[in-house]
Amino acid sequence: MKNLIEVSQIISKKKIRKIEIFDTASVDNKTSKFTEFYDALMADRFKNDRDAASFLYKCSPTDDKYRQLKSRFRKRLMNTLFFIDQAQPSVAGYDRAHFSCHRDWTLVKILMSNEARTAAEELARQVLLTALRFKFSDIILNCSRILRQFAAEAFDAKLFDEYNGYIKEFTDIFLAEIRSEELHQRVLMAYVKPAEELANVSDELQGYCDALVSLSEMHDSPVVFYNMFLVWTYHYELLRDYENMLLICAQAEQYIDRNPNYLQEEKLATFQLKKMAAHLHLRDFKNGKINAERSLQIFEEGSNTWFRFMEYYLLTAMHTENFIHGAAVFIRARSQNRFKKLDSESREKWRIYEVYLNYFMDKQQGQIEALKEQLSKTFRINRFLNDPLILPKELRVLTVHLLVGQILFLLDRKSFPEAAEAIDNLRSHGKYFDEMENFRMVQFIKLMLQILKANFKLHEIVNTEKPYENLVSHPFSYRGKLNELEVIPYEKLWNHVLSKL
Repeated sequence: MKNLIEVSQIISKKKIRKIEIFDTASVDNKTSKFTEFYDALMADRFKNDRDAASFLYKCSPTDDKYRQLKSRFRKRLMNTLFFIDQAQPSVAGYDRAHFSCHRDWTLVKILMSNEARTAAEELARQVLLTALRFKFSDIILNCSRILRQFAAEAFDAKLFDEYNGYIKEFTDIFLAEIRSEELHQRVLMAYVKPAEELANVSDELQGYCDALVSLSEMHDSPVVFYNMFLVWTYHYELLRDYENMLLICAQAEQYIDRNPNYLQEEKLATFQLKKMAAHLHLRDFKNGKINAERSLQIFEEGSNTWFRFMEYYLLTAMHTENFIHGAAVFIRARSQNRFKKLDSESREKWRIYEVYLNYFMDKQQGQIEALKEQLSKTFRINRFLNDPLILPKELRVLTVHLLVGQILFLLDRKSFPEAAEAIDNLRSHGKYFDEMENFRMVQFIKLMLQILKANFKLHEIVNTEKPYENLVSHPFSYRGKLNELEVIPYEKLWNHVLSKL
């Protein structure tokens, strides 16, 4: 009862008139500017403050009305974070416990700062029990330090030694976790480098991998183990050793199966996505399909993770010429209610997949007319060929894919003057690309320009040996970056283009 009295006294002295949050009632109030702002954000209507200010008040973003609304809106959003629903079935136990421990630790600090020591001690004990179960080393250290202080003040040597023991044990574990995070972060920085630069860091990455193995042997920490598996996975991916990459992902999944308390949906999704990436690069549609269908049952349909799986699933089908299955994957993704709420970059990528699928599906034979009809429901070939391709500069890479799609359809129609114009547009866009960062795309554009020089006469095409050899010697490698995307591997695409001349 004493702790309830302490907390009640704090609330009585320092209570506020109203807690501003986004609960169901406030979001349902359609006459509120907050709701209008919230709904527009969820619909992805704003790119910047200027868009928001114009939509809400028809004013500039510096206007006091908009600035005050934005400030209060942000405060309300932040307040709501303390009350988000972590009890949903889709949230793993580890993730729920992680959220509640950190939220309750914040409450412990608030109670301590308001001298509600009995309530703080009781809550700290509860948090510590959960943290020990899931090995949240930072929370264990924080709670143990406070509880050790309480034990000392109560002259309780037994409790003092217990909490002191936790501090000694988990200080070493916490330092090991910090080191493992550092090594993981160093690999992430290397991961974004162009593929052609990665040979220079191979030995360095191997050193990180070995260091993480040593840490995992000394400390039984889920943080250390996850970082070890992730770094080894990235290392093999950068080496393009996809067989060993699959082995590491399997080991990570076995670790999760043996330690269900440590299941983190984000980490599990990462390993299963890496498996999809490996199957894509190995052009192993059979096992890619098995992994995709199993994984898609685990993750919430329509989530960002779900759409990323669908993308890799689709690319694996396209790269292995399983176009009928690719069309089914595309239709399944497009039919999802949240498809229209994808960010603009993702929507443009799926638009490109639609173009290539409509082209290659037109060549497929068999009882698939219903599938073709469903696929082409939103695709108008004449509009695609005649309308200008207008994308932002940062999506210039995707414009190239759309131009290539136009060229495929135009060659199919023997519309050589229009195809020549599209190839010339490729030249215009290609001059903006850094050859290191966009190596394979640049080589493919060079090949396409030789077709233009030969006036679409197959026997007159020359000077293609070097760029084609560059494609063969620098294989396709996709890590989710726009500049690495290939709906069809460029070598295959080039040979297909030649077959149309």
